[in-house]
Amino acid sequence: MEEEALNKDEMKQRKDSLKSAKDEANGGGDGGGDIVLKPKMTLVNGITVIVGSIIGSGIFVSPTGVLINTGSVNMSLIVWIISGLFSMVGAYCYAELGTMIKKSGADYAYIMETFGPFLAFIRLWIECMIVRPCSQAIVALTFSVYVLKPFFPECQPPEDAARLLAVCCILVLTFINCWDVKWATAVQDIFTYAKLLALFIIIGAGAYFLFQGNTEHFTFDNTKTEVTSLALSFYSGLFAYNGWNYLNFIIEELKDPVKNLPRAIAISCTLVTVVYVFTNVSFYTILSPEEVLGSEAVAVTFADRVFGMFAWTIPVFVALSTFGAVNGILLTSSRLFYAGACEGQMPEILTMIQIQRLTPTPAVLIMALLSMLYLTVSDIFALINYVGFATWLSIGAAVLCLPWLRWKQPKLNRPIKVNLIFPILYLIATVFVTVVPMIASPVETGYGCLMILSSIPVYCIFIAWRNKPKWFNRTMGKRVLASVHDCVRGFTQSLQKLMMVVRPKQK
Repeated sequence: MEEEALNKDEMKQRKDSLKSAKDEANGGGDGGGDIVLKPKMTLVNGITVIVGSIIGSGIFVSPTGVLINTGSVNMSLIVWIISGLFSMVGAYCYAELGTMIKKSGADYAYIMETFGPFLAFIRLWIECMIVRPCSQAIVALTFSVYVLKPFFPECQPPEDAARLLAVCCILVLTFINCWDVKWATAVQDIFTYAKLLALFIIIGAGAYFLFQGNTEHFTFDNTKTEVTSLALSFYSGLFAYNGWNYLNFIIEELKDPVKNLPRAIAISCTLVTVVYVFTNVSFYTILSPEEVLGSEAVAVTFADRVFGMFAWTIPVFVALSTFGAVNGILLTSSRLFYAGACEGQMPEILTMIQIQRLTPTPAVLIMALLSMLYLTVSDIFALINYVGFATWLSIGAAVLCLPWLRWKQPKLNRPIKVNLIFPILYLIATVFVTVVPMIASPVETGYGCLMILSSIPVYCIFIAWRNKPKWFNRTMGKRVLASVHDCVRGFTQSLQKLMMVVRPKQK
């Protein structure tokens, strides 16, 4: 009897502890708050999320894709400018969508609202299961290679050591993102400032040499005029700007999104375009096109030529840049898992929020686990290339939501109303930069299409097929189905207790 009483007391203490933690998260237990994702991000945080997500390692390491396909320096600079303007147009369209459909998940949420669950799931499947975790794994690997490079100056760092350090990078940032959104945004702020400082140093050095008269490389010599080459050059340029839509993924956590979302988008896209163009100009004041094409890391080669004994600072800044980019991908991608789960297209556990920290802890953890899983794959770069065109197709589909909703639901509240010429121009350009490379690279396109089509049986079996036919129930057996359901529910409840997470209150 005494033992039973002790067990009851212990259970009561646990319940009281859980209730007090929940009350604390709710603002003192007086009903003044709810377990939901709280808007903690300011305008500055929004700007650093976008800038930090766009600027990764690409501009530092190897901006050769544009030059290879344009053939000349001047034409490559034009492509960089047009790619930036193209991204601004897309971001402008997303400003209307984000202030009209105030849900986390960005284009997934917009496609769900406009075209329904099937097309939305295809977007969710490709992005969550392949593109985002692969991207995070690649950027984490780049971070680890640059951290280890000073210890292996004459050769590439050992592959296993690089992978282990990449795992450590992901784990540290996973803890930060699980602990507090403010911590995650602080990391994003600090490392965004670091990468901008490095780029401003390169731009300053380039401006000095430009005024000294180093302009011999700025010509249209050897410019390629083939349509496929130009399309592939824009493909490379646009990938460098990828990330301008990331703030829309976490719009529920942005303060005053109607005012801050368009401001953050406008400031970030303008800043990144200016920085990218002038950084490329700086490279060509010192390096010839042949040197750029032959360099594995253009920024490092530039630093060796310009900064002398201080050239080591650029690899450090590249490492800082990639660390911040990993954080940006993790911060926004976890909200995509969360949004998918809230729509019933991901496991229920991913809808839940930690009751004390108010972070989507299960979604952050699954994103980290998938990224670390991809670190075991030998050629994760190939996976990204296979589905790269699908990313732009899905963004194009999201932009198509804008004119479609104008037609189908004209009375929706639109705090920002974009001139329809902008989505039309964006859609035309999207067709150009996706269809032409698909024709030029049919094998990669074929693999990408197979990956996209893999989402259809998953959707049909696990989401659309709700009312199972009698023959299926007879074959499986009611007891088997019931036990499977109980196991899933029990596993979900166990994870809830382990992570102390609950479903958010519906707004």
